Amino acid sequence: MDLITLKFIQGDGAFRLVEATEGKSLMEAARGAKVDGIEAACGGSLACGTCHVHVLEPWFSRLDPPGEMEGEMLEYGIYIEPNSRLSCQIPLTADLDGLEVVVPPSQR
Repeated sequence: MDLITLKFIQGDGAFRLVEATEGKSLMEAARGAKVDGIEAACGGSLACGTCHVHVLEPWFSRLDPPGEMEGEMLEYGIYIEPNSRLSCQIPLTADLDGLEVVVPPSQR
């Protein structure tokens, strides 16, 4: 499997570039790199919403739409935007090399 590069942008504009292996989820990559603001309290079981990110274009339109359960979890979140996604539901593929996401100011 190949490595892809991801960009996690914080609210103050600071960012981290993270290399991740295809086949993992965006959440797994963030947790492995200890990205600030990605709590992922449920470990990716789609039960908490604390891995929420805002996916920037052109990346957002390249993703499959959120499933029903993800959509329901996002309804209960804060800092929800039209481009909000749960990072545990974004599988990393070569097509997402260079993916840019913004970490919201809080997950709670």
